[in-house]
Amino acid sequence: MKISEQWLRQWVNPTNTSEQLAEQLTMAGLEIDDRYAVARAFTGVVVGEVMSVEQHPDADKLRVTQVNIGDAEPLQIVCGAPNVTVGMKVPVATVGAVLPSDDVSNGKAGFKIKKSKLRGVASNGMLCGASEIDLVDNIDGLLELPEDAPIGTDIRSYLGLDNQILDISITPNRGDCFSVRGIAREISVLNDLPMQMPEIADNVADTDNGKTPAVTVTAVEACPRYLLQSISQIDRSIETPKWMQDALVQSGLRSHNFLVDVTNYVLMELGQPLHAFDADKIEGDIVVRLAQPKESLTLLNEQTITLVGDELVIADDKGALALAGIMGGQRSSVTDSTSNIVLESAFFNPLAIAARARRFGLHTDASQRFERGVDFELPTLALARARDLITSVTAGQAGTIVKVESQEQLPARAPISLPITKVRDVIGIDIEPTVMVRILTQLGFEVEQQADALICTPPSYRFDMSIREDLIEEIARIYGYDNIPSVLPHLQVSMDYDDTADLTHEMKLALVDNGYMEAISFSFSDAKLEALLDDKALGEVLALANPISSDLAVMRRTLLSSLLPCVQYNLNRQQPRVRFFETGLSFVGQSISELVQTPSIALVAVGDIWDEQAYQNRALDFYDLKHDIEQLLPAQIDSARIRYERSALSFLHPGQSAKLYIDDVYVGWLGQLHPNTAKQLDLPATWVAQLSLAPLLTLAREQHTISTPSKFPQVRRDIAMLVDSEVSLQTLESTIRATAGDLLTDLWLFDVYQGDKVPAGQRSLAFALIWQDRIQTLSDEAVKTATDNVVQALIEQHAVQLRDS
Repeated sequence: MKISEQWLRQWVNPTNTSEQLAEQLTMAGLEIDDRYAVARAFTGVVVGEVMSVEQHPDADKLRVTQVNIGDAEPLQIVCGAPNVTVGMKVPVATVGAVLPSDDVSNGKAGFKIKKSKLRGVASNGMLCGASEIDLVDNIDGLLELPEDAPIGTDIRSYLGLDNQILDISITPNRGDCFSVRGIAREISVLNDLPMQMPEIADNVADTDNGKTPAVTVTAVEACPRYLLQSISQIDRSIETPKWMQDALVQSGLRSHNFLVDVTNYVLMELGQPLHAFDADKIEGDIVVRLAQPKESLTLLNEQTITLVGDELVIADDKGALALAGIMGGQRSSVTDSTSNIVLESAFFNPLAIAARARRFGLHTDASQRFERGVDFELPTLALARARDLITSVTAGQAGTIVKVESQEQLPARAPISLPITKVRDVIGIDIEPTVMVRILTQLGFEVEQQADALICTPPSYRFDMSIREDLIEEIARIYGYDNIPSVLPHLQVSMDYDDTADLTHEMKLALVDNGYMEAISFSFSDAKLEALLDDKALGEVLALANPISSDLAVMRRTLLSSLLPCVQYNLNRQQPRVRFFETGLSFVGQSISELVQTPSIALVAVGDIWDEQAYQNRALDFYDLKHDIEQLLPAQIDSARIRYERSALSFLHPGQSAKLYIDDVYVGWLGQLHPNTAKQLDLPATWVAQLSLAPLLTLAREQHTISTPSKFPQVRRDIAMLVDSEVSLQTLESTIRATAGDLLTDLWLFDVYQGDKVPAGQRSLAFALIWQDRIQTLSDEAVKTATDNVVQALIEQHAVQLRDS
């Protein structure tokens, strides 16, 4: 935002130089991107009055003038400007003056005025147009100065051309600083000076002039405060005062006509966007409403837009007049002949304006402010200021104000509690509570000081104030960051090392050794894919309020939502064997407050067990996946602590999936993707798994004791049995371990048979049992007794039949 230093100093005038003022604002968080004078450097130009004008004897387009600059003798200057007349006040570049120039080829930034002869007539200087003194040239000719311009005065001083323009970078949270008033407020607090508000005459008419239409607001939440006032009989022959034109031009705005200039002036001065409608073009009453779908509106820039339906519009009986908070419409626009207007001043909810301007490729001063939040108490003051400027300059007649508002829908300013000790904890220095109260009070906060805290209610223009840290930031920046000493913090260093990253990396390496590649993807997923992987056991899906694309619209409940599209991508590119894994968060919950984030590791595998080769190959099966999963577990872990159960997840194959438990703690699931799900995704047989990282990391951190191997021999006994097919291997192993006691050091299944020689519904299993005592050699009788106990338990608990061979 560009702003005139001279304009600022009308509100608050510290003793700081321009450079010091810029530094002060930058240190307060309002960074000065650039600072420059209104006009480039030049010298020797003064105010002069044209005393006489005569035709040049040898040139039709030249005039010989006598110009009074306050010296004893007038200057004779030859001039070619068509508008030179007797009695006009103009800038005069005297002999020796140096004027700015864009031609720096000679190494100098300007050209010097010398005595010369033009067609034989002596000329002792030059009469200047606006461009010669680095101003905008609106006419072809001399710059005509006001009649009261003092003769002989330096033109830079008279026109304020040394006035500095501050180009300030306003951060999105500081919408309150998009005005002279906002910046002046900051300067007044930083320098502990009072701020001078302009005087606003209270000349509202007692009776309506018949030009103010009635107002209805149907979109109350989007527009909780709306003011309208008519001003009639405006004298349009009066041009915009020079001081107003200068203020606008120096702020980077172009002067249009007086009515438009007034609204722009109030916008820059107070920060409140206003809009003027031509009262004679309004048909019926004013309605503030949401747009109708496919409703069209032609804007002031002659762009015709088609509205979606969520835009806020100002309308009359005929249709939309303006896109609220962004740009007015052409149908009700103010022209040079408009003498009756209706002036609008309103508070629009930032969420009702945000993104609407960008939707139509627009970026206006009004939308820039409304999107960040405009003071909801400002519309009344801004309307009064604009009305006062218009009526005082043009003698227009103001009507009564029509005001529609909903106090319930206006923003609430909740008090913030600031513990006094918290300020020191954050900033690092002691600041007296009285200083804190002064700073916050001058910034507009209502402050109640208690014994150990300050209760601060933010002003209506500070939308960015909601937590105690916001208050501490305000105290620190006004107190002065350069007044806070640089002190090394007192650190209590903990020597505990977080090995999470290292242990997770070891798991990744184990999977890489088994042929997997790591995938890194978004935490967002496609809602359609989440629906395919839907299961009550996974929990609820969290939808994004503003997704970056339709296929990334929800948070993933399982990392499969990210990995399966990677598999599809590779299969579509003739890669038949795919192995991927990913570590990351899964998200469960329908709202932020109940969202559960779980660090997980997931695998997906498609294709044969090995890459294509000359030797016999085969398709991946459940036991291959189970092997890959168990590579993530420490080698020292006792297999007795691992347990598998059938999984009931709907997107997994019911006969080829399982849940994994370690020490009866649920870790995750593994198995084949359900054929119906795979078919919908156009995938072949796909093996998937997902485990929670937390129990795996706990397992990896266990301290494993090393014991001396027993010097006494092992004894092996094999048990062959017939058992119902419904009895799981894991159940049988659990029974064997529970019955065998400490002498059993290992067991495994070494034979499985189902066929013609086994009764239907049964299968033949053979287990190897390894017995060993750490302190003595086992006797045959002890081994037999232990083995018989195991067999008896299997018969009693599972009705097994022992086989002889």
